[in-house]
Amino acid sequence: MPKRNWKRIQPTGLNHAMELCLEYARERHNRSVDRVAEGMGMANKWTLYKWMESGSLPARMIRPFEDQCGIDFVSRYLATSAGKLVIDVPTGKKARVGDIAELQELLNAATGQLIKFWRGNGDAGETLTAIQSGMEALALHRGQVEKSQQPEFDFGGDDEH
Repeated sequence: MPKRNWKRIQPTGLNHAMELCLEYARERHNRSVDRVAEGMGMANKWTLYKWMESGSLPARMIRPFEDQCGIDFVSRYLATSAGKLVIDVPTGKKARVGDIAELQELLNAATGQLIKFWRGNGDAGETLTAIQSGMEALALHRGQVEKSQQPEFDFGGDDEH
């Protein structure tokens, strides 16, 4: 079974976002629900399960939950459900060939989904996910290009390649 590309996944609801966070914690960090709950300072995992079932994760627990899981699907869902794009803070580092290839792949996937959708063969949810992923990736590259023009960044080294 191939590994999931976690960068392409978009949560569809708060419960889904929490499930994705826990799956990521298990797959990438070998953390069980017990370990996540313990890392959040909770007495047991049952409260976490209750929050997942009801979709009522308290706002003050979002960051500890995401920190323990190692990914920010809940924050991303909250922002995108409000119609916002979510990108990592641009650092100004040079893009590698793989970064550009990944961008092109995301944009091609979004275009392909749009073609399928408007022909009547595509799912609206999948189309929106593909468009969101492509727009976020493009916005990140835009920010990287803007930041690269600032003199405080050192682009002389090749240590990142």
